[in-house]
Amino acid sequence: MAINKSMRKVLKALSFDGIEVEASRHLANLKAIDPLKIFHKTIDYKIYNGDYEVPVRLYLPDEAVSGKLPVLLFFHGGGWVTESIDNYERICARMAAATNHIVVSVGYRLAPEHPFPTGLNDCYVAAKEIYRNHFLLNMDPDKITLIGDSAGGNLAAAVSLMARDKGDFFPQRQILIYPALNNDYSENSPYESVKKCGSDYLLTAGKMRDYLNFYASDEGDKENKYFAPLLETDYRNQPRTLILTAEYDPLRDEGEEYGRRLKEAGNDVEIHRIPDALHGYFALGIRYYHVKESFQIINQFLGED
Repeated sequence: MAINKSMRKVLKALSFDGIEVEASRHLANLKAIDPLKIFHKTIDYKIYNGDYEVPVRLYLPDEAVSGKLPVLLFFHGGGWVTESIDNYERICARMAAATNHIVVSVGYRLAPEHPFPTGLNDCYVAAKEIYRNHFLLNMDPDKITLIGDSAGGNLAAAVSLMARDKGDFFPQRQILIYPALNNDYSENSPYESVKKCGSDYLLTAGKMRDYLNFYASDEGDKENKYFAPLLETDYRNQPRTLILTAEYDPLRDEGEEYGRRLKEAGNDVEIHRIPDALHGYFALGIRYYHVKESFQIINQFLGED
């Protein structure tokens, strides 16, 4: 369904720059109060990154606990500043049921209290423990897929690059859902979607600039390839990759550009643009047609091995 003129006016009225951290977190936390809570099997666990306990939550597609099921290792979005494994409960439960995968959701630390690379390191340590089978369930590393949305897509891409560079483990697949991969959302951005979709479609270029400023501990971080994976110059030896972008999203073009660079480096890559979709659509209900289309694509990708 195309976005009509009336809807465009509503979206424009709701699109504004500026992030007030505590207010944004309180708003995000309302999602954890779910009157229609889905009944599902979960297991809470902790993985240590030094002295810090990184919380992780497992979502099972059914009541059986089995290490034989494939795994989606999930990093949530929220601009590295908001959201949590509690807020993403409905999304992860739905993902487990829709894909018949165990979903492992990682509660990494948030900026600005814990700027880059703290959250990324939490995700990397969790991934290393799971891929090396130092975890609650004995999981086959070849059946683990990294997945993240928005800032979580950034973290998934950065974990894949870091794993290759360090040689600690070797992800076979990654799914990046409207990932944030660049370090510039000013008028100097090379991407047309930042200019054309960066003011009137909920997520604005101004908000992205704020998120980057909260995430970075200093300006030097913004030149780090693990902060902005589009700064990488060597895209070889990356996992099979699925990238989903949204048509009316300032992040659209950078996600598609990342896919092209991965493909040019010899990796197996699929890129799908979801027509008429906005940034954040993946958090909507399973009955929403953009979400249905996305799960059809995801399941086809996961079933191709």
